[in-house]
Amino acid sequence: MLTPDEIAKLIVNALDNKKAQDIKLLRTYNLTVLADYFVICTANSTTQLKTLSDEVERILKEKDEMPLRREGHRSGGWVLIDYGCVVVHLFLQETREFYTLERLWGDAENIEISGIIK
Repeated sequence: MLTPDEIAKLIVNALDNKKAQDIKLLRTYNLTVLADYFVICTANSTTQLKTLSDEVERILKEKDEMPLRREGHRSGGWVLIDYGCVVVHLFLQETREFYTLERLWGDAENIEISGIIK
């Protein structure tokens, strides 16, 4: 079983490898019981949104980590993948701008990902 830190790092790398834009890693464990981390990124198209979602699930499945739930696969603008300790938010640009999760969770610690990305 992976730690929340390990899961978050795997997700960030999977998203970066598939060219996700504006990846943010927010540490939320001291703000909410929902998750220790939120990972937020932008996809350039619905095709890339699906690719990002599939890649995150594939990478974590290889480590025997299965999502608790998935939301938004059919809606097209926002996909949420919940791993319990880490929640992944994959957006199209206009949907991300509308919901502004970074502002909503503005008290969360924004983790610099440059040291995480391989």
